[in-house]
Amino acid sequence: MPYPDIPLPPLIAHRGLSAHAPENTLSAVRAAHAAGVSWVELDVQLLGDGTPVIWHDANVRRCSDGRGRLADLNLAAARRLDVGSWFGDTFLGERMATLGEMLALIDELEMGVNLELKVNRGRDPRALVETALPAVMEALPPACRLVSSFNDTALARARALAGPETLALGVLFEGVSRDWRHQCAALKAYSVHADWKRLKAPRAREVTEAGYRLLCYTANDPAAFAPCWQWGVAAVISDDPACFLGHLPT
Repeated sequence: MPYPDIPLPPLIAHRGLSAHAPENTLSAVRAAHAAGVSWVELDVQLLGDGTPVIWHDANVRRCSDGRGRLADLNLAAARRLDVGSWFGDTFLGERMATLGEMLALIDELEMGVNLELKVNRGRDPRALVETALPAVMEALPPACRLVSSFNDTALARARALAGPETLALGVLFEGVSRDWRHQCAALKAYSVHADWKRLKAPRAREVTEAGYRLLCYTANDPAAFAPCWQWGVAAVISDDPACFLGHLPT
């Protein structure tokens, strides 16, 4: 399969450097860059007015000073939220990042991104893909982008819009299912993304021997994770990638 030649690093910062900055923010990506991390994992979804923003939850309660569903907000309302002070006073006044702003920063910092198409309950996966994907493909070269999702409809629509030679797709699993091969083959996927705590050696080796890149989320205990490297894991998505320094396979 003619996938993009992606120099995937072994360590990727989960939602930016989320152990040290508010997740999915411009500050979290800047912090990852300052820490020497070259790739970040981020979530994208749509506001109620169709604006793509970098956000994980279906609502804003956990990571802002507001309440309500993301689907009920327009950009002006979203901009009024403080999405940093919940994490610490240093980030007081941080604003929700639009996809465009985040892509511009990643490009400026010459980083790569694993962008998860986040389809929360009741949201339209096709609308998300049709809005977000063209922006991603215009802003970043193929070697600097990997688009992933748990949602089959979102992944299928992404693949319909771009072939494997220009767009690397990752299939997200909690536990890698028995029919993982069928899912990945149908999507011409580049990678499998697995919850490391639910991953077993035989399935991991199936994935890597079939030629897919294997990414594991969200690992923050390098000693406990150590045996997984022997299974062919290509990259770890971590809240604090620096904790893995000195624990990487040689």
